[in-house]
Amino acid sequence: MPRLNYQIIMHVMGLLLICNGGFMLTAVLVSWYYEDGVTMEISTSALITLFVGTLLMFSTRGHNKDMKQREGYIIVTFGWIFMALSGTLPYVISESIPRFTNAFFETMSGYTTTGASILNDIEVVPKGILFWRSLTHWIGGMGIIVLAIAILPLLGIGGMQLFAAEAPGPSADKLKPRITDTAKRLWLIYVSYTIAETILLKVAGMNLFDAANHALSTLSTGGFSTKNASVAYWNDQPIIQYIIILFMFLAGSNFVMSYFSFKGKVQRVLHDDEFRWYFYFIASFTIIAALIIYFQADVGLSSIDHPMVWGEAESAFRHSLFQVLAVITTTGFVSADYTMWTPFLTIFFFGMFFLGGSAGSTAGGVKVMRHIIMIKNGIIEFKRALHPNAILPVRFNKKSISKEIVFNILGFFILYMLSFIIGAVVLASLDLDFETAIGGAASSLGNIGPAFGGLSPVNNFDMLPDFGKWWCAFLMLIGRLELFTVLIILTPFFWRNR
Repeated sequence: MPRLNYQIIMHVMGLLLICNGGFMLTAVLVSWYYEDGVTMEISTSALITLFVGTLLMFSTRGHNKDMKQREGYIIVTFGWIFMALSGTLPYVISESIPRFTNAFFETMSGYTTTGASILNDIEVVPKGILFWRSLTHWIGGMGIIVLAIAILPLLGIGGMQLFAAEAPGPSADKLKPRITDTAKRLWLIYVSYTIAETILLKVAGMNLFDAANHALSTLSTGGFSTKNASVAYWNDQPIIQYIIILFMFLAGSNFVMSYFSFKGKVQRVLHDDEFRWYFYFIASFTIIAALIIYFQADVGLSSIDHPMVWGEAESAFRHSLFQVLAVITTTGFVSADYTMWTPFLTIFFFGMFFLGGSAGSTAGGVKVMRHIIMIKNGIIEFKRALHPNAILPVRFNKKSISKEIVFNILGFFILYMLSFIIGAVVLASLDLDFETAIGGAASSLGNIGPAFGGLSPVNNFDMLPDFGKWWCAFLMLIGRLELFTVLIILTPFFWRNR
């Protein structure tokens, strides 16, 4: 095995830091506009990030531009870590989150679009910092790596290895033959949706700042809000919640399906197996939850006691749909404390923690496509028991799936569940109760945000000890990059030169 090309690794790290510093400058403008008192601190953070990024790129100019798969894995994994480290600067320098452990947790939660927070009073945080907090979601949502893929050709570097490491799902639907064209079209859809949601939320009654922040969090399936009560703050304005519901649904579906829709290929979307099952899961789970809420007399629908409007049936449906979507798409917004509904619904929502959105979306979790293929493979195993000599392939979208892909998906699921069990055991060793330990592990690994027990929607992750925060940040990272990308670099044979 050839030696690693360390120069190209550091060169791309520099590019990522320059991109990150550029995004920070937009937070500088927000801070300056609202005169929140931290403009200089965010500016200093941006300049430091830009300087380090420029230094890395300049010192590695003239590098060998040959990037192999190993370099791709390292760039993606350490790229997220570098981004998180530089992303802590606005929090630490402005002293909005003075402790580095807390700042790193909040930043990793942002970039991995988890939405778990250690902030106890969000509404006193300066607006420039809140905007940067939401922006980390937006950057991480589609992936800063995909942005880099669109820029890398300008540097004479191919980006396919990065795309494979960033999106290691069972299939890679490319819209155009060139990977850079794919990245650009995905970003165009992503930006367009963000602008559209911002406008709709503003028209519906949010102020522009809140609308922009919630659009950034929704399209990234992140969940950071500008209010302590999250979206429950607008429980008396159902139209706002329905707008967020719509864009959560779009963000949790494969962005390739959005592209086909815009091209007029609606039938291709409607006949896509994953999209149909994604819709079926949401619809059926919403109906079950809504019926239980409606007929359960002692269930409160709001965590902040807003009056129910538009009737009890509509409120039960809206809160059910909102929370089902928030969990399945791993957005993590809160319109009500679902852990206080019924014991059955608590377990019900915990099960949804392991579902996830569509492959090719900004959602985390196992992904609907993997579940479909695992279920189909399980059914075929029954048939094989009766007809051992029959050739019975697993089919997805009317095409046969190779055994290699099926084995990869089964291996991923086993590794995912092992990571969850180990994650919960480690949290339990920190003297956390059962609900908090399993909820924290499942939420961090699935990039969901709110969990159960001490980490329920009305609480936050500040109650964790420092080691617990670092551990959850690690779970967020491996969950966001779908396990293999991060865990493979922890193996000794990955680093062995031959």
